[in-house]
Amino acid sequence: MPDADYDRDSLAAKLRQIVGEDNIAFDEPLSGHTTFKIGGPADIFVSPDDADELRGVLAACAEARAPHFLLGCGSDLLVSDEGYRGVIVSLTEGLVGVTVEGKEMTCQAGVSLREASEMACELGLSGLEFACGIPGSVGGACYMNAGAYGGSMADVLSSVRVICPDGSLATLSVDELELGYRKSRIASEGLVVVSATFALKAGKPEVIRERMEELTRQREEKQPLELPSAGSTFKRPEGYFAGKLIMDAGLKGYQVGGAAVSKKHAGFVVNVDEATAADVHAVIEHVQDEVERQFGVRLEPEVRFLG
Repeated sequence: MPDADYDRDSLAAKLRQIVGEDNIAFDEPLSGHTTFKIGGPADIFVSPDDADELRGVLAACAEARAPHFLLGCGSDLLVSDEGYRGVIVSLTEGLVGVTVEGKEMTCQAGVSLREASEMACELGLSGLEFACGIPGSVGGACYMNAGAYGGSMADVLSSVRVICPDGSLATLSVDELELGYRKSRIASEGLVVVSATFALKAGKPEVIRERMEELTRQREEKQPLELPSAGSTFKRPEGYFAGKLIMDAGLKGYQVGGAAVSKKHAGFVVNVDEATAADVHAVIEHVQDEVERQFGVRLEPEVRFLG
């Protein structure tokens, strides 16, 4: 098991050998690496440049029995105010390569979904329009089978290249990923996404662009994009919509410290004024308790908690 009392100096020396001095930082504030704009410092923050360096970093963390966390765009993450006692492995600096063969586009894990959808549009490849407004990375999207507006990763993935817990590389077809609502084999088995290949269709760039602009307008009208958040705070409970339950419970605008239930869309908890992680936790817990009290439904967070 990982040990928060790992030998930080010894591990740091090994990581420097793997990624170089410029790609490692200490006590890095994680508020600058999440869309919530919240989070204390990480012991070690490392940015591998490629898949080999990523494998090396993971192996070094395992050998040192050090806790580690793979970070993409930080769009579904709430980091504690105390930060993270371990290694944050950031994928959005180095693993950002994209290759295209015919109608297949392969993106490394650190590529943002917005960038992937924009590139597909420019190439006249259709299928990723639904992802144009999802603020996550390709790796994170595969991990949770991200989706929006009737589309999801399960619809467009062909295969995913992963690092297995034993350090080996494997390519899994979409049928092997066990993709479901906000779940995947990647998450359940602790696999690390290196890259994902999308099977897209030929389309006219202007038609693809029109659809993307339409979805963007819908997002801007309905979602509090002007405030820091981690997107939809709660998973959709079977037979219900989380936002409607929260609104019907009279919780729109409910606030603790700098965190509040959005007045624009009750399914979002937003950072309205330099919120702390403790503020957000308090809002989430109150919403869960009150919705359960009134409607007998316990909302499950979609946001992941770290630290």
